[in-house]
Amino acid sequence: MSLKGKYLGAVAEMRPQHRLDVARLETWLAGAVAGFKGPLNIRQFEGGQSNPTYLLETPDRRYVLRRKPPGVLLPSAHAVDREFRVLSALGGAGFPVPEALVLCEDDDVIGSMFYVMAHVDGRIFLDCTMPDLSRDDRAAAFDSANETLARLHSLDLEALGLTDYGRPGNYFSRQIGRWTKQYQASQTSDIPEMDRLMEWLPGAAPTDETASLIHGDYSFHNLLFHPTEPRVVGVLDWELSTTGHPLGDLFYHGMEWYRPAGSDARGTLKDADLEALGVPSLDAYVARYCERTGRPPVENPGFYRAYNLFRVAAIIQGIAGRAREGTAATADAAAQADRVAPLARAAWAEAQSVGAV
Repeated sequence: MSLKGKYLGAVAEMRPQHRLDVARLETWLAGAVAGFKGPLNIRQFEGGQSNPTYLLETPDRRYVLRRKPPGVLLPSAHAVDREFRVLSALGGAGFPVPEALVLCEDDDVIGSMFYVMAHVDGRIFLDCTMPDLSRDDRAAAFDSANETLARLHSLDLEALGLTDYGRPGNYFSRQIGRWTKQYQASQTSDIPEMDRLMEWLPGAAPTDETASLIHGDYSFHNLLFHPTEPRVVGVLDWELSTTGHPLGDLFYHGMEWYRPAGSDARGTLKDADLEALGVPSLDAYVARYCERTGRPPVENPGFYRAYNLFRVAAIIQGIAGRAREGTAATADAAAQADRVAPLARAAWAEAQSVGAV
């Protein structure tokens, strides 16, 4: 693989603002994780825009640690305890996630709440065209991603013990409100299309109250594939997970097909030769998902596309805002602000395609 993901070795020395007390953490882990034995070496993953993530290496085993970032944080953001809870529930149900090992709510250990999970070997495709795969393997990888998402949305919330994991009802209205507030709290420039979207989206939201467990950031950069086979072996980064409408999750994942060129380093399938790649069209991909979940055909896909582009623009604006405050988890977070306007323009174009004026 020429593309390295955040669980493939794209690690470096801990950034100064995210340094941990290695000796203190090692002592704590020795008393909290069965079988843990030092000496401990820590490096920080270069990926991840929100919660700083670290590779923990010992002579016998590797682990991954995710923590809240330091500094003043937006309300309800960086809830690593929620991540730990959902990982524990999904692991118990046999869904492909890393094993959740321990949650530490004591800020005195490393300076903020964190959890530790098992490290899983595998590949992450940071370019959604997966240029290193054969046509057949690429097709199989996409189908595995589709099957895994359909499986997630088919899980029973009560059986998982997650009926209280999110607020019931009005999912899209609440999400639009949430990301509107985050955008406004983090705003660094005036983007007219964001203003128009914030006005149009609430009235365009579907009233369908279908709910399931949703990932919130289901994209290839958070899917861990088997080291040699084109199948998903781990779904990562559950920070934005909640109970909500599964089509929001599906069309977020679908942005691989429709996000504007140049708006994301992971690329886009927007103008790609899908037949040559062995990748289905978005319509075909959605239809296969609907077959797997027993859903009827999707109505008004333009809303879901506009909503998700808006949502991502708001999330990226939050990263830019944290960069301004000095709490962002990645060194290039300040440059993220330049991505907001193209996403906002694309979102507004999608909204206009379904009647927004």
